[in-house]
Amino acid sequence: MKVTGNKLFFKAAALLLIVVVMSLNSGCASNQPPFPTPDRVELEAFMGRWYVHGYTPILVDKEAHNAIEHYRLDADEKIQTTYQFRDGGFDGELKTYTPVGWVHDEASNAEWRMQFIWPFRAEYIILHVDEDYRETIIAHPNRKYAWIMLRSKEVSEADYERLIGKLEAVGYDRDVIQRLPQDWSGEAERLRELEAEGL
Repeated sequence: MKVTGNKLFFKAAALLLIVVVMSLNSGCASNQPPFPTPDRVELEAFMGRWYVHGYTPILVDKEAHNAIEHYRLDADEKIQTTYQFRDGGFDGELKTYTPVGWVHDEASNAEWRMQFIWPFRAEYIILHVDEDYRETIIAHPNRKYAWIMLRSKEVSEADYERLIGKLEAVGYDRDVIQRLPQDWSGEAERLRELEAEGL
């Protein structure tokens, strides 16, 4: 399928908007205490597919469904990232973004930088990951952006509320986090494609 110049322009503009908004808001974090983070994140264990269950919508993903985030550590220690979702519904257009991340704090591996478009980069903090690497919370120091992710396609109400509570405990307003719809009953083909692509 041919990609038109207009599509390329709007995709580039959307990516730039993501990073600029997050970068501008980084200054708001200066009056906030730093996040408590895990003592040590094992990068190999953290890699792989995560299902996004809670997130802060921005312009490009405000109606995301069935979103995943996949991480792969390459030979240069860069974190090749794939963020993919259905736009507008469970049968919506499939959107894919591929930013590149890297570890900023090697003592804990819990603080990364994520780059959508050079030279802009965004802060990416692993606020929480459980010992089995089955659930995680990604946060931004300005307390305006966060992502709740699990290895599972489903999350119980009790577990979701518990994870929201972790964000509230470090100064988040729960209203900035939106529940992201997940229902993979009609996504057998997409799952096969993800597996084939190593995602």
